Amino acid sequence: MVNKQFNHRAAVIAGVTGGVISGLVKLGWENILPPRTPQRDQTNPPQQLLQQIGIPASVTHATYSYSGHDLPGVSYVMHFGFSTTFAVAYSLWARKHPRAKGGSSALYGLGIWTAFHHGILPALGTVPAAKDQPMTEHVSEAIGHVLWMWTADWVSAAVYDRMTRSKYRFKSVSE
Repeated sequence: MVNKQFNHRAAVIAGVTGGVISGLVKLGWENILPPRTPQRDQTNPPQQLLQQIGIPASVTHATYSYSGHDLPGVSYVMHFGFSTTFAVAYSLWARKHPRAKGGSSALYGLGIWTAFHHGILPALGTVPAAKDQPMTEHVSEAIGHVLWMWTADWVSAAVYDRMTRSKYRFKSVSE
């Protein structure tokens, strides 16, 4: 079943909202079960990827200070950019093909994890091959991606529903 009548603008806004909030959830999860060793986090995958395309370490390792902590600003931009991009894609896809999501966004999250952490990033040399990554990394990343997409799905569904209810009707660009 394809839903051609959904509100694209509301789906994008809902996806952005879900992507930001789920990005915060994923960061919180990584504080509980860090996916990488401290040595591998000296240059994390977002920083490594940017350096591979020619952005200098002075930029990729740029930090900002908050409450006495130096925080990796560029890594956060990449993290939230990734989270929001794929949450928007999911929000649009789930609205257009409501049956395709099969009642759970967990498979989408696992698919993104598999595609990037087992395929694309190792192929680019950004992270080690999946077989060379520690099991702790696989556990943290797999569960983290499921929690990330569950959150993105729940938040985007709530925002989309609120934006498209008749009482609060949010007009699409085509209307």
